[in-house]
This record gives sequence, structure tokens and C-alpha cells, in this order.
Amino acid sequence: MQDTNRLPTGDIAHGALEAAADRAARQIPPLWPLASSVAVNPFLGQTTQTLAETGARLARLGGTPVTMPRSWYRERIAAGTIKEEDLAAALEASPHSGRPADLKTLRACMASGRLVPDTLPTIAELAARADGVDWPGIISDRFGLWAGGYLDQGQALWAAPRGRSAWSAWCAYATHDLTPEIMGLKGFAAFVADAPKSPGEAIVRAARRLGLTDAGLDSYFHQLLLSLGGWAQYARYELWRAELAAGTDSTLTDMLAIRLLWEEALLARNEATIGSEWAAVRRVHETPIVPTRDDVVDEILQEAAERAAQRELVGTLKPVSPTAVEGRPAMQAAFCIDVRSEVFRRALESVNPSIRTLGFAGFFGISTRHRRFASDVEECRLPVLLNPAVSSASGREGQTADDLGARYRARAKRAWGRFKLAAVSSFAFVEAMGPVYIGKLLRDGLSLSGHSMPNDPLPRFVPELDVKSRITAAETVLRAMSLTGGFARIVLLVGHGARVANNPHASGLQCGACGGYSGDVNVRLLAGLLNDPRVRAGLVERGIMLPDDTLLVGALHDTTTDLVTIYEDDVAAENHASDLIDIRKWLEVAGKLARGERALRLPRASDERDIAIRARNWAEVRPEWGLAGCGAFIAAPRNRTAGRSLEGRAFLHDYDWRQDEERSFAVLELIMTAPVVVASWISLQYYGSTVAPETYGAGNKLLHNVVGGIGVFEGNGGLLRAGLPLQSIHDGETYTHDPLRLSVCIEAPREAMSEVLARHEGVRALFDNRWLHLFALDDQGRIAWRYAGGLEWQPVETGTKPVYLEAVA
Repeated sequence: MQDTNRLPTGDIAHGALEAAADRAARQIPPLWPLASSVAVNPFLGQTTQTLAETGARLARLGGTPVTMPRSWYRERIAAGTIKEEDLAAALEASPHSGRPADLKTLRACMASGRLVPDTLPTIAELAARADGVDWPGIISDRFGLWAGGYLDQGQALWAAPRGRSAWSAWCAYATHDLTPEIMGLKGFAAFVADAPKSPGEAIVRAARRLGLTDAGLDSYFHQLLLSLGGWAQYARYELWRAELAAGTDSTLTDMLAIRLLWEEALLARNEATIGSEWAAVRRVHETPIVPTRDDVVDEILQEAAERAAQRELVGTLKPVSPTAVEGRPAMQAAFCIDVRSEVFRRALESVNPSIRTLGFAGFFGISTRHRRFASDVEECRLPVLLNPAVSSASGREGQTADDLGARYRARAKRAWGRFKLAAVSSFAFVEAMGPVYIGKLLRDGLSLSGHSMPNDPLPRFVPELDVKSRITAAETVLRAMSLTGGFARIVLLVGHGARVANNPHASGLQCGACGGYSGDVNVRLLAGLLNDPRVRAGLVERGIMLPDDTLLVGALHDTTTDLVTIYEDDVAAENHASDLIDIRKWLEVAGKLARGERALRLPRASDERDIAIRARNWAEVRPEWGLAGCGAFIAAPRNRTAGRSLEGRAFLHDYDWRQDEERSFAVLELIMTAPVVVASWISLQYYGSTVAPETYGAGNKLLHNVVGGIGVFEGNGGLLRAGLPLQSIHDGETYTHDPLRLSVCIEAPREAMSEVLARHEGVRALFDNRWLHLFALDDQGRIAWRYAGGLEWQPVETGTKPVYLEAVA
């Protein structure tokens, strides 16, 4: 292999290369492993840019669209969903100087179709064009084969050696991999063997030999990391996790060095044929990324689609005369703000008008590092934006014998599973033991297997919290829930989870606020905290009085079947036996109503009885729709949305700004910087998986193979696929998720919201660049004001005058 030592106009400083590598890493979204997968905003690195600017960047570097095809918008305009007023408002709101001059010009641009810009080729792609060898495919295949073993989380029977950096481990692997040489890259193993021992030095050498300059580094490095797909995203997760614990991780930078080494080797081999083309590509990388007229038009069309949905939401939230319910509530039930809870809450309230439901983030303020019964694995049951504040474990401290027995059974099961799959025993095992599994195959194939929700022993804090800490935690949670009075005899704290069969992405259906786990642990811990007599006594001194006959009980909503498990054995419920009998009846009827509504949306579901079967069916690719359709986040008292069907499309967070005002809007700040951000990740993951499924989607479930226990291949190798599977957003004929950026509606003074945005630059960027839309509700619950960016607000035309916000703000 020929060696090149070409220098650009001057050597790039080592610090500049490190900084560029770090900036490129920040452009990549993290990917959580399958066991605890959570929704992630795929545009996380681009939130300081507008949609048009992001579209220009991703089109240049990977040919990735950021909006739907123009035909999608044209169809909605023709159907009257997007109206002339929506187009006009979106055009007027566009911040870009290159926007069309008027609606006539916008329509002309839309009708003409968009010019698809050429994606900049990597050196691997230039080499492939020159010699007819699919070098990008080979790189993806060889890199994926190595990364699957190196990053393995316990799936592999023969684990790769541990203790090496990614760069060191790959170099050791690549010096023995003959595939590149067989495909024509002669001397590649020796080239790798001669590479610098430090990945930083390898990046410096590659930058010199590729002729890179400061101006082109950010663009080119970002492109190379994009070309690694989900592998780069998983490495970004490792960096995210390390930084959350005040550490660091070099895996993603090592991967950049590996990808650069491939580029360096291919240029050395093909410089005579592709050198001039590569020089031209380099020059483009050095130019600023500026959105084209088409990028701006697409952003305007997307904004118009969102304004059309917002116009409908304005109509839905028009004030109606509330039905007054006198006396004490028959029950209070606090659910996760998850959009799936909206359907069940509405059904439950319809069963008995005196039932009051509330919405709160599904971890219920208990950010715990938890160990399940008979397990040493620590599960972070909290939003991934936070660090655990406490630790917990299931089971009493004295349950040693039960714990040990469960561990022995689990170890025996794992050993048996490994024996079945081992290279020596697997074929003989099938011949000898296959008939024994006929019963299991029939049960699984006919969906006859049992279906149970998590039911570990009662969780406890480890170590136990002192009384003052318990009182403070209880007060914080109750105030954040706006639940400080009017308590029912039973307050049900309802987490959620999803039990499905044969689904690698099962954790994605769990509670995102609980780190991709179910919410049973959090609600049971909180119920124990709030039932503690010492805590209640301390709360009285802080202005919150829980009546002696109020009992808090944890429960878990199975979102695939709409069945609710009540953990009544956790509490002394003798005095509330009749209440619990009524509650079980209400929950049963509500479940039937919710299943009936959901059955209308699910393919091949004729009525509510089909829902439970789907959850047990190991061949079902759509056991439920998850959060597909999510479009709004509403933080307001429940009476603003009660009785209105939001069709399972809205995150509902209870919030009373009047209670919060005397504490300087601390709860408002918490809502805008935590639940709203988590909801934006969910919304934008569904958005990205819909508009750019090849880049930000996980592909077809029917072709998935789990790799390393961390993600999936679509097929038998290549790039790790991130995002949502096609079946999570598409029913086989059409998309079931409308790709719209989330509309956040909060009943609070505009001045208070502006102050929160001013203090939190990252959150403000989401709204200023319209990755989220922000609205203020007035004193009657109407959408009255739109956040216009730059801490400015505009009135929303509703035909009526907003009430309190005009005076307060």
C-alpha cells in the first residue's frame, strides 16, 4: 500500500483536531441499549439550528430528509387539513431571508418539487465508484462484526477480550481480518499494524494525509460518524452516561479514528484516480452550510402542518361549562403523563364522575437506582437526564433464603440456555430434546401462555432515608403534582409498563420517565413514603395535611392490555376493603372502554377482546401503538381537559400555577426543564423515524436480529439500527403517526415562562428554533398566546379575548 505524506497549507493544531472531534461527537444522538431503551431526539446535536439549517446539513452529509415528501403536504392541502391561513401564518413566521415572497410563490415552489442536493461522498464512496467494490458496505460489515463483539452486553457465548480501548481492540482485530485484502485492499492488515498507538495521533496523521483544513473538520468528522449509524450512537450513549457521572469516555473518538484510518488507506490505494475528486469534496466541506430555497420551503410546509394541528387543538380546548362534582372524590388516581394514560384516564372518569385523575411524570419524583429481587443489576428508574438520588432494593432485609433460592433458579436457567446454544451441544440438543418443547411451541404459537405484570416483593430504600429527608421528598412530590389538599380515601399511584412477547424493543413500550423500565417500583416506594405516620406529621408542619383515613396505594397499568394491578398487599388496607372492591370494578370497566377505543386503531383487532391476545402473541409486530400520534403536552389543572377526547395524543401534566407562584414558580421550572424535554425526545424520535426512516428508524421488525444485547441489525450484519421499527409508526398501508413537532401548552403567566427560558439556554433553543412550540393558556384554559422566539409572545386568534395572562405578564 502506497504511503502519502501530503500536507495541507499548514498542519492543523492537535487541539483543533480534538475540539473538532468533540464537536462532531456532540452532533450524534445517544442510543440506549435494548434492556433500558428510551426515546431520544435524533436531532439532539442540531437543536441550536432551525429545521431548514438542519436539513441542509444532513442533506449534505448523509442525504437525510428532515420533512415528509412534498406530496404529503400537497395531499393535506387538497383535503383541507392544511388551510390557506396555516400556510400564510407559517410563511410570515419563517425567520429565513430566502423565504418565498408570498403565498403564490410558495405554492409555485411546492408544486415544482424539490431539487435533491448531491450528498458529499466519502473517500470510501469515491473509491467504490472508481473500482467497483462496495467499500462503504465492506466497512459497515467489518466494523459491525467487530463492534458487536466489542460492545457485547452478555449475549455472546464467547465474549471478546475486555479491558482494551476501542481503538486498541479494533487494531488487534483488524490486523488479523483478511477480508479487506481479499476484496482488493492489499496490505491493509500491515497498514493497521503500523498505525499510531494513540487514536489521537491516528486522527492527526489522517488529517495530514487527507489534506484536511480547520474549516472542513466539523463537517467531515460529523459525516464519518453518521456513516457508522447506530454504533456511533451507542458510543455517544457511553459518553453521555460517563459525563452524567462526572467522567468521560473515548469510545466515540476511537471510532472516528478507526473510520479515518479506512479513509486514509483507501485514498492511499486510489489517489491517482480519485485524488482530484477528493480535493473538490474537501473544498465543499470547507464552505459554510447554508439552507437552500427548498430547505426553507420544506420548513414552512412543516410549520403549516403543525399550525393546522394547533388550530384543531385550540378548538378542542375551548372552555365549556364544567360539571360541578360536590364533596370528596370517590378516588384519586395519579397516572404517568404518557399519552397512553389519557385514554384510560378519560375512560375511568366516565365510569364515575366523582373520580379524579391526575397526571405526573411516571417516576413519581423517586429517582432511584434499583436492584430487583435476587439480582445485583442496578436499574436506573428515573429520567435519563438525571442522576439517581436514592438507592432501593426489592424484598425485606431478612429474606435471605428466598433471595438465594431465586438466584439458584436464575443461574440454572441461564446455564441451561447457554448449554442449548453452545456450539458443541446445540445440534444434538435439538435432536434429543426437540419433542419435549412441542407443548411450549404450541402454547407460544397459539398465544396461550400466561401474562403477568411485575410483582417483586415490596421495594425499600437502601439505606433507609432519615425522617427529614422522607418528609422533604414527600412534600416536593406532592407540590409538584399540585396535590396538596382535597384527598380521597384512596389515592392510587399508577405507574405503567408493557408485557409483550418476543419483542426486542419491549423496553421502548415501558415508562420513559423510569429509564425504560416499568413504574411499579417508583409508585410502591412513594406510597410507602406517604403512608408513613412520621412523614404525615412532618407534612402538617409544611402546610399539607393528609387525612387519617387517606390511604395511598401503588398500582401498575399494563398499556398493552389496559389491565391494572393493585399492590394492596403493600399496605394495611383492612379499613379500605370495600373501597378497593369498588375501585377494582371501576378499573375493570375502564379497561374495557380503553381497549375498545384502542382496538379501532390496531390492525386486525375487531373488539376489546382481541387486545390481550396481541400482547401474548410471539408473532405480533404491533402489540400496541406505544406513543405513536403524540402531538401535544398540556400542563394545567385537569378540569381544562376533562371530558374532552384527546385521542391518546397528549401528555397531560397536572399543574396549578397559583399554588406554585408563592414558591417562585419552582414547579413550572421543573416541568419545562424535565418532563417537557423528555416529551420532546419522544416526539422527535417518532418524528425522525417517520421522516427519515433509513437514518433514524430501526427498519423492518421481520428482519431484525439482536446483536450484543444492545440493538438490532436489519438482516445479519452491518450498521446497528436505531430509532423505531417501521411497524411502530406504520400499519402496513399508511403512517399512523403524524410527524409534527410537539405543541407545549402551559397554563401559567407568560412572564414566568420567559424567565425560565432565559435561565435555561438549552431549553430555550428548543423553542426558539421551533423543535417545540410553546403556548400559554389563559384563565379559562384557552390557548391564548404563542411563543414567537426571542422571549417574545404573540396572541393566538381564537375569537375571544384572553383573560388573566394579558394583565399578569
